[in-house]
Amino acid sequence: MRQLTFHLPDESATQELGAALAKVLAPGLLFYLHGELGAGKTALVRAMLHAAGHAGHVRSPTYTLAEPYTVQIGGKPVDVIHFDLYRMSSPEEFLDAGFRDYFNHQTICLVEWPEKGEAVLPPADIDVFLQVAGTGREVELKALSDQGVQCLDRLHTAPR
Repeated sequence: MRQLTFHLPDESATQELGAALAKVLAPGLLFYLHGELGAGKTALVRAMLHAAGHAGHVRSPTYTLAEPYTVQIGGKPVDVIHFDLYRMSSPEEFLDAGFRDYFNHQTICLVEWPEKGEAVLPPADIDVFLQVAGTGREVELKALSDQGVQCLDRLHTAPR
């Protein structure tokens, strides 16, 4: 499988990585974002969504658990669902909310705190690990599926 590591020295570097990821998104991709509180998961998602064309505010779904967005990919509208499972009390809560229906070949799902729903979530295409490193962040991207490898291959060759 494919793995990429980045040191992001500041917020603008996080925005640049988000913009690069936005350029290689494809319908059906499933990202799991791992990291402690304040590691930059929502900041990276916000940068991805804005670079993909979402002009409005990107809210952290800490209390709503999920926030839907629509972006243009290849000139076509694609739904993106940003999940934050931090406050979820059990995996069954995820199922009861009907969130499983969003995990399909047309929707991009970005899931913060996936370990909270591990028992019921489908396998990720890309695991994103973020950690604070001084005033910046260390980010590791791991492709876990063929679609994830293709995405990271496009990222690896994308101009920055």
